[in-house]
Amino acid sequence: MYSNDNLDGYDYLSADLERQVATATPHQLVLIMFGGLMDELVRAKSHIQAKRYEQKANSINRCIDILNALSSALNVEQGGELASTLASLYDYSVRCLYEASHQLSIDKITEVEQLLGEIETGWREMAV
Repeated sequence: MYSNDNLDGYDYLSADLERQVATATPHQLVLIMFGGLMDELVRAKSHIQAKRYEQKANSINRCIDILNALSSALNVEQGGELASTLASLYDYSVRCLYEASHQLSIDKITEVEQLLGEIETGWREMAV
């Protein structure tokens, strides 16, 4: 009748995420986005392996949405070459994810995971 994470339509995990986002600094928001992105990349690979193609498409689309949000948050004027490089890496990752989706390629998703994992590590190391 009741589950642990959903009581009468109320998702406690989502509520916790909403609370985190509402109180986060811009730096923390980027880390939250990267955390969600990395989790979704893992899910996308598992959907391909299990031949759950509709869920794979949903996961890939979520990843692309997160990458687009990260890219649109960049300020190229203030960030200069670093912001431009990040924008290019995010765009490349989106292209890889489109290819992964069409080719059902776990290797392409792994490539994106490794690339973005390095960027996420850099963001985490900047944390104060």
